[in-house]
Amino acid sequence: MPDLNAIYEVITFSIGDTKAGSKMGKLLAKNTEDGTTLNCIMWEETLKRHEDWMFRSGNKIKLIHATYNEKYNNCLVNDIDVVEEAKFGLDENEQTKMFNEICERVTKFEDEKLKKFIANMLAEHAEEFKTMPAAKLMHHNYLGGLLEHSHECMTIADKVVDMFPKKLNRDEVVAASIIHDFGKIFEYTINKESGIIDYAEDFYTTWISHSQWGFTNCMVNGFPRIAKMIAAHHGRTDWGSMIDLNEKNLESYVYVLHHIDDLSAKFGKTSVSEL
Repeated sequence: MPDLNAIYEVITFSIGDTKAGSKMGKLLAKNTEDGTTLNCIMWEETLKRHEDWMFRSGNKIKLIHATYNEKYNNCLVNDIDVVEEAKFGLDENEQTKMFNEICERVTKFEDEKLKKFIANMLAEHAEEFKTMPAAKLMHHNYLGGLLEHSHECMTIADKVVDMFPKKLNRDEVVAASIIHDFGKIFEYTINKESGIIDYAEDFYTTWISHSQWGFTNCMVNGFPRIAKMIAAHHGRTDWGSMIDLNEKNLESYVYVLHHIDDLSAKFGKTSVSEL
């Protein structure tokens, strides 16, 4: 049952079509007092009375009028009020600083072929890389989240290689940390006025996942070890990994990106509320 006196935090919001052809909003909200989540739906008439920014991830809201449907375990919301507006994400100065630091780190690669490959990728997709989220829900789900996550992974990568310099190729590990999620610039969309994140309509008509995009791109360009790290970075096949790290006889380097990525996802600035 919805608590109409509670403050809720918007976790995710998306708009889809009903079978009748009208619009329907789906909102996942978390009670800020007890942490319980609430699945909400809003019909088209309700959506028309509210501006998109009101449903931005991280916003604190109150349910003004809502009824609970026990059969479907969801809440029909007819009106909300924004109590506290969330930060949008990284501002332009923060984006520029992090992007420049990543580009500067790439210039220090000893492998000239790899340096050119990563630098060209960053230059070609600079604006998307600066603004896209790293996820819709799980971590770094805000404007510039992908950039910040990649920057965190890059920084962690150098520290890890410092500990095991004879067993890891620094250029490969750092490069993999920078581009392991690069396919997300094609997988997601973000409305730069409302902050609402959604999946790109046509991505899955061509690709299985952003990991497959990264793996394929690296293989085609002659970087199989980086491709293999990207293929394994989700750790388990039931988590979307192309390589399950529970397999036997994997080369030791294959594991490293998974742990770097996981550290950022768990301990970095994982949501807009932490900015």
